[in-house]
Amino acid sequence: MPRRRAPSLLPDEPVITSTATVELRSDTDGVMLLLDGVESSHLDLDDPSHLVFEYMQQMMVVLRATHGDVDRLRAVHLGGAGCALARAIDARWSEPRQLAVEIDAQLAERVREWFDLPRSPRLRIRVGDARAELATLPEAGADVVVRDAFAGRHVPDHLRTVEFTEEVARRLRPDGLYLANLADSPPMKTARREAATVRSVFPHVVAIGEPSVLKARRYGNVVLAASHARVERDGLARALRTLPVPAGLVGEAELEDFVAGATPLTDPPPPAAG
Repeated sequence: MPRRRAPSLLPDEPVITSTATVELRSDTDGVMLLLDGVESSHLDLDDPSHLVFEYMQQMMVVLRATHGDVDRLRAVHLGGAGCALARAIDARWSEPRQLAVEIDAQLAERVREWFDLPRSPRLRIRVGDARAELATLPEAGADVVVRDAFAGRHVPDHLRTVEFTEEVARRLRPDGLYLANLADSPPMKTARREAATVRSVFPHVVAIGEPSVLKARRYGNVVLAASHARVERDGLARALRTLPVPAGLVGEAELEDFVAGATPLTDPPPPAAG
């Protein structure tokens, strides 16, 4: 388990990194990391298993349901920031092997200094573009790929397409899990198109979020969980409802209505020759 880093040793002033201005704000539960003013990661310095962000709590519920009996969980995180979910996985699984891809080189270096993250081979951090680095990884080598990369409040377009999702699928084991975090507002056009995109690649897809978000009543996060194996497990919906902020589940059968009329996202065509 990572050692506790005293808040007094963390920077009080904003820090300029390769791509952003980083701020750390201490609170009663730990430290919030903000990138250009947007809350990006929250870390409990005493308890790595304690996740404050609700979408990360939801991801952990799905991971425990689908891969709870795996000792050496192999996880790829596309988007690193403070590596809060990676810390929680390291605390839960006995021999994890994780890779976090972070585009900001200086941020990747700083978070290791600030938060005493697990060391290699338990957690490696690679600097680069998430899609480019994903393409270099061995096929069928990961138990889970987590997409949690944002530019401001939006997922970069090249990490949302059918072609990108096919790259994810190739990197997963046959029973591997793809977890994608996104944020959207009513009428949830982005979430529906992303769900349609993932569904065009994976046969088993569910959507998870607060019920009011899934019903397109307010802004919030949606987690898409996808696999070539069955995602819905006995007790998954019940476990999601018992979270501190209860989450809803759009199951595989209901997803047909959720994505009705939504077209999958694709890469733009290559520029014309000449």
